Amino acid sequence: MAVRALRGATQVEDDDREAIIEATAELVRAVLDRNGLTDDDLISILFTTTPDLVAEFPAYAARTIGITDVPFLCASEIAVPGAMARVVRLMAFVEADFPRADARHVYLRGAHALRTDLPRD
Repeated sequence: MAVRALRGATQVEDDDREAIIEATAELVRAVLDRNGLTDDDLISILFTTTPDLVAEFPAYAARTIGITDVPFLCASEIAVPGAMARVVRLMAFVEADFPRADARHVYLRGAHALRTDLPRD
């Protein structure tokens, strides 16, 4: 079993607590589902948000979907002029038996524009 890092992002409609929770929960589930993983495969997740999202911690969203025994950390992205607004990003560290080249990174909602090089589902 190898340790793999999976990336993902989603764009949130508004700086609203429920919107952040909904979008983040959807992102976490999509990263696990698309890679054939379960909560037990998670080692940790690093979440970041753009500076315009402050209504809730993304880690709280992961807790609301039942992931309660995995370490999470939240941080703020740097405020790059012209960068996409209202984005939650994650880097999930997982135990997986697939090669790095088979990792499926997930970009949802408007965030798919951040990685146009990746295939869309």
